[in-house]
Amino acid sequence: MHGEDHSALENYPVTLFTIVMGMAGLALALRAGELSLGFRHLASSATYLLTLVLFALIASGYVAKAIRFPQAVRAEWAHPVKLAFFPAISIGLLLLAAATLPISVPTAHVMWVAGAMGQGVLTLAVISGWIGARSFLHGHLSPAWFIPAVGNVIVPIAGAPLGYVELSWFFLSAGLVFWIVLLTLVVNRLVFHDPLPERLQPTLVILIAPPAVGFLAWITLTGEIDHFARILLNSAYLFALIIAVQIPRILRLPFAMSFWALSFPIAALTIASLHYAEATGSDAHRVIGIGLLLILSVTLAALLLRTFRAVTSGAVFQPE
Repeated sequence: MHGEDHSALENYPVTLFTIVMGMAGLALALRAGELSLGFRHLASSATYLLTLVLFALIASGYVAKAIRFPQAVRAEWAHPVKLAFFPAISIGLLLLAAATLPISVPTAHVMWVAGAMGQGVLTLAVISGWIGARSFLHGHLSPAWFIPAVGNVIVPIAGAPLGYVELSWFFLSAGLVFWIVLLTLVVNRLVFHDPLPERLQPTLVILIAPPAVGFLAWITLTGEIDHFARILLNSAYLFALIIAVQIPRILRLPFAMSFWALSFPIAALTIASLHYAEATGSDAHRVIGIGLLLILSVTLAALLLRTFRAVTSGAVFQPE
């Protein structure tokens, strides 16, 4: 038993933090849906509390791994694919800060500062890793590389309301620039090179996240729905339609933690749709938003069930 516990902790994956991203996204999406429909904030509050518990548990586990098996953390950092998942830690904090803002501004402030600092450090570290002494192959590139860029674009969502306007513009600018660069690289990899490995196929859904979150950050900073905001939102819809064609094939694949990549992008597009509907009075976008919220809720329930089974069976803690 001791050996099994030792192995489980040593193989504790950084990808578990994508659970926090998905659950925090669901909490924010539920709140947007409740506001749109005039419901009380019961479902979003319960999801928010569950997300806080999950973040504490997952973070505690990874801290324990870092203390007992620092070489295992260094190995994940050196991994060409897992490297991109480290900013999921700071993204989780930033999303929790946004979800906490209506409840407690001082608590949200602390979360946001910690998340923004972590995002800045991790973004620089990851990009330095990409352009440093290590050589990467086309096969190492996947939509998961968007995660650091997405994290930067999330910063203004709580940052601007907290008063960090100029800093929010800096993070948004960095995120959008690297999104465009990475989009070119990823599309090139998807079109002209071997298909993604099965385990990484679900990360295709991440293509939806940057423009959807970018829309939310843009309207938060500018306070209006302008032409560029519409371009971002409709770009997210375009990627959603492209991915929708691939979803039946992806859902037939064996479950892996990468399936959590389905959660946050759908949440981001749900929130963006509902915010657009609220700002413009568009009934079509409200219907889209509510429909996406239903899909998101079913997706998260299935992911939680499959993950619980994988964790209890030890499948999540196997070396790759």
